[in-house]
Amino acid sequence: MWKCEQIVGAALDVEEAADLYRASTLAERRPVEDVERFSRMLAGANLVVTARTDDGRLIGIARSITDGAYATYLCDLAVDAEFQGKGVGRELVSVTREAAPRAKLILLSAPGAVDYYPHIGFTRHDSAWTLPALGA
Repeated sequence: MWKCEQIVGAALDVEEAADLYRASTLAERRPVEDVERFSRMLAGANLVVTARTDDGRLIGIARSITDGAYATYLCDLAVDAEFQGKGVGRELVSVTREAAPRAKLILLSAPGAVDYYPHIGFTRHDSAWTLPALGA
């Protein structure tokens, strides 16, 4: 079994979090090898929920930025592939929503996960826009 809890992102062990991102395949789209940048990503999120097994193994993370009133951007939802399909992601999203219940939850899906999000209640939004990072 596992337990989800809200934590402070800066308190996460960076290597442990990077290992989870690798185990979930999210590392393919996140700069986990750039330790300084990845550390800033974790520390800069003001709403972080983790899932750990009973023996303390990190198996999931929902990393978000929220104003707590109107919008919560779910930047990363990572679940170890070994635990996918068992409800971990759904629970991470649920605890995230409970932390800011009046805010709309917004995310950009990884290409391989577009069919997952409607399954847990999300609806597609066709007017999202992005700009690449400066110097990227």
